[in-house]
Amino acid sequence: MLQAVGGWIGRLGRIWVEGQITDLNVRGGTVYLTLRDPVANMSVRVVGPRAVFEAAGPAVADGARVVLHAKPDFWINRGTFSLAALEVRPVGVGELLARLERLKRVLAAEGLFRPERKRPLPFLPRKVGLICGRDSDAEHDVLRNARRRWPAVAFQVENVAVQGSYAVGEVMEALRRLDADAEIDVIVIARGGGSMEDLLPFSDEALVRAVAACRTPVVSAIGHEQDTPLLDLVADVRASTPTDAAKKVVPDVREQLQYVRQLRDRGRRCLAGAVERELAWLKAMRSRPALADPIREIERQDERVLALRDRARRCLAAALDRAGDELTHTRARLVALSPAATLQRGYAIVQREDGAVVREAASVSAGERLLLRLADGRVAVTVSDGDRDGD
Repeated sequence: MLQAVGGWIGRLGRIWVEGQITDLNVRGGTVYLTLRDPVANMSVRVVGPRAVFEAAGPAVADGARVVLHAKPDFWINRGTFSLAALEVRPVGVGELLARLERLKRVLAAEGLFRPERKRPLPFLPRKVGLICGRDSDAEHDVLRNARRRWPAVAFQVENVAVQGSYAVGEVMEALRRLDADAEIDVIVIARGGGSMEDLLPFSDEALVRAVAACRTPVVSAIGHEQDTPLLDLVADVRASTPTDAAKKVVPDVREQLQYVRQLRDRGRRCLAGAVERELAWLKAMRSRPALADPIREIERQDERVLALRDRARRCLAAALDRAGDELTHTRARLVALSPAATLQRGYAIVQREDGAVVREAASVSAGERLLLRLADGRVAVTVSDGDRDGD
């Protein structure tokens, strides 16, 4: 069966393969290495003559990216697959930059660099996760400057490889552990300066996507200010240096104390100003006549009430006088028009027994009893025939 597999692989043609060199080992005239795909996390053993690799120049070393022209080979005795190198070509800086630019455009089109997806850093994190090289300057810079600014800050440091073939995998694993820790409020990925090839792991697509998927805010502090790996673009905050990352992650306790003092002084001034305004208002209110001499105001109102009372009395007296005069005039008119006044002058009113007034002599018949109403009483009379006179 293995012979059949070896025969089938042996019939395959030559291929071009690109990857990153790891585990480079030279034994006599033969070179053994592992060619790793940093994106897919796959690798293959490569064997080739030493002269082939020396022809490619000193750029062929651990961590270098190369393109191999090789023939697939299958070792039947061991049952392993490998590539027999026929030609080696280092991947140039220009090609790397072009690939990074293409990857940058792809990630930007997916929205991984959009400002609105970036999360703000907490004001004072409970614990800061730090991913950096072991005993590196970047680690010392971040810890020293952060603790100088806020001595009580807590760190969880994850030491990983920050260059070479293992850098991407170790950084991603440390990132996964820190992101899963609920106490970690912010993650800092720090590395000192270096060549573009040294910083290539921080432009790896898998690492960039892992940072974009983190739930914890990530601060990128890779290299110097002029270095811009793709990790800087996808991180929530970019720091120009590890020292700058420490300044962005934790506040300065001295600045915060000064800020608190300023706010306290401002609060005191505002409160003092408000109290002074209220005291001035109270003083102005107390200086008003109603409050300065309340008895005088009562006396003034009493004088006003007395004046209104006297005015009402005068008005009522005048109205009563006018009504009395009018009543007197009305009484005089009634007296003048009253029948009793006529009777006082000697006149009499002739009435029948039913009370009807006799107005014509012709209407009276002989023998009819009449009543004469005089001023001081009534007299009953009987009409005789000789008494009637039509004139």
